[in-house]
Amino acid sequence: MPTPPRAPSAARRGRLLAATACLTSLTALPAVAQSVTTLPEVVVEGSQQKPQPAPLTVATEAEARAAIERTPGGAEVVPDTAWRDGVSLTIKDMLDYVPGVFAQTKWGEDTRLSIRGSGLSRNFHLRGVQLFQDGIIPLNSADGGGDFQEIDPTAFRYVEVFKGANGYQFGANALGGAINFVTPTGRDAQGSEVRLDAGSFDFFRLQASTGGAQGPFDGFFTASALTSGGFREHAAGDSVRASGNVGWRPSETFETRFFFNANDIEQQIPGAVSKAAALTDPQAANPTNLKLDYQRNIQSVRIANKTTWVMNDSTRVEFGGYLSDKSLDHPIFQVLDNEYIDFGGFARLVDEREIAGFANRLTTGINLAIGSIDAKRYVNVYGNPGALTFAAQEDATTTTFYAEDNFYLTRTFALVGAFQYLTATRDRDGIYNAVTGSKDYDLFLPKGGFVWDIGPGAQVFANISNSGEVPTFSELTNFASPILSNLKAQIATTYEIGSRGRGEDFTWDVSLYRSNVQNELQCAATSVPGMCNVVNLGYTVHQGVEAGFGATLLKGLWDKGPNPDKVWLNFAYTYSDFFFDNDPVWGNNQLPGIPPHYFRAELLYKHPSGFYAGPNVEWVPTPYFVDDANTLNTAAYALLNFRIGYDNGGPLSAYVDARNLFNTAYIATVSVTGTATQTSALFEPGTGRAIYAGMRYTF
Repeated sequence: MPTPPRAPSAARRGRLLAATACLTSLTALPAVAQSVTTLPEVVVEGSQQKPQPAPLTVATEAEARAAIERTPGGAEVVPDTAWRDGVSLTIKDMLDYVPGVFAQTKWGEDTRLSIRGSGLSRNFHLRGVQLFQDGIIPLNSADGGGDFQEIDPTAFRYVEVFKGANGYQFGANALGGAINFVTPTGRDAQGSEVRLDAGSFDFFRLQASTGGAQGPFDGFFTASALTSGGFREHAAGDSVRASGNVGWRPSETFETRFFFNANDIEQQIPGAVSKAAALTDPQAANPTNLKLDYQRNIQSVRIANKTTWVMNDSTRVEFGGYLSDKSLDHPIFQVLDNEYIDFGGFARLVDEREIAGFANRLTTGINLAIGSIDAKRYVNVYGNPGALTFAAQEDATTTTFYAEDNFYLTRTFALVGAFQYLTATRDRDGIYNAVTGSKDYDLFLPKGGFVWDIGPGAQVFANISNSGEVPTFSELTNFASPILSNLKAQIATTYEIGSRGRGEDFTWDVSLYRSNVQNELQCAATSVPGMCNVVNLGYTVHQGVEAGFGATLLKGLWDKGPNPDKVWLNFAYTYSDFFFDNDPVWGNNQLPGIPPHYFRAELLYKHPSGFYAGPNVEWVPTPYFVDDANTLNTAAYALLNFRIGYDNGGPLSAYVDARNLFNTAYIATVSVTGTATQTSALFEPGTGRAIYAGMRYTF
């Protein structure tokens, strides 16, 4: 008789309660530095405490914006104020107003993330975007794969998004670009904070942080405990996450910082269903997921070091290393039992000086990533491992050399030239039902462009750039054969032009691009639902428009003082036109998986007292295809949300975040395949009506 799907255990919930108690007590610990009282007007008084210098190893938000202004393409800085006054569950909540970024939650923290059509073949987790922490520490595995379960939105101060081939300064080479998550330090987050969130579907999260500085030392620590029943059947999840850093700055020109991150995550997977089921019974799980108790459970630890040495007024060097240890217990069509060890090093030099009377900025560096996967698969016996079906040792090495130079012909016009050289190996040592094999890749990726400051806070930019992606082990695994697939690297040439700027009452960020892609990694159907045998396509085209705007529509409605109340519009639109280019099988069909039009807009009233309120909408006005044959599509939808809260910069803030007010049944995202039918289980239902509330207290 089948055993029932396993829910998070009593012991697990006991650990969560213990973690909650630890989080509560954490903030009672003495801070490294004397605590500071923050008044409503954000004026710090007393204690004769000197302002802390900015850290050398972690860029401030102002430094990050300056880096954006040197980039000849689409890039954006997203401060934590964009997501902290809401429930902020996933990367979607962090980046939903960044045009060009498509992020839709599937279950728990797992998200379909695509930037400019990256990773379309990935029906699970991540490919095509490289994730970093604090500028240089990679969050992807050495083979390029990644996921989102270890990302805690409450742990970061801001996020940088470099779309397409605009992340060369990180050594990023993927079609989708790079995302850099930046943590607070004890120098810019002194004091303590407790945050409590609760809401629909038994959601509860407690987070606490503390930080401070004393002399040459500083430290920051944050931890969170989360539990949720999930909107859908078989979607419960529990997690405990902790991260922090400790810095030592013995002089104004030298700083070293140690980072750590730990996660304990248990998450059920409800699974994709048919289109009809997604729209008529969105809370139901896929029957196979119930029977086999699909889950994705992770325990991981990551440690890293980053050291910065300012050699002189023109030159600085950054270097460091990292080590990551992750265990994956993943009952799906079989039970995956993987142990990951990733380690590597990095070095970067930044040199700013005049050359023949012209200002010049050179960034050059090297990234080395080495990873080993002890990969095993077992027969899935109602969520438990049965007989061994596969065992292999999989080793990946990826080395990237990169350089980017900004040469200023005038004070306002810079030519930008860059290149990357990537060399990678993928080795599999077959142990059981797996064939030993090896793949080697070498890519040279040049780039050229310009940045033109056309006025205060306004720029025009353009570039022609190349990107390349080496297959991960997930792509190289052929579920119909034990051998490594003979896949080529995906390469693309992108043409881009755009403009960005900001003023007191408006901002804009607009890019137009076209990527000619060769050997795109795409999903071919298999007998295993949701899984793919990945193939190389011939030629494809990704082109689109990314438009983001912010503007004060009204001000001084009831308060006309020097800091008047206002009505602020935040708008993001992404147009995506991705298609086969005279493919021998699919002709000029549309590539599946991404909507052609995606709108996000919010109208928010802000009062100088700290009160804010307003509606926001998410709109996909046209369906999009889920298969290469273009035989089956999704459904258009529109969602109305509303949030209200209070945050005046003082010690206490609170919010209410209401989502999908009309309880619309909609398809959030899909898996893709070659040819679909009406019964194909490819559709992930979106969350129904939900209300969340939360508060933060700082001291």
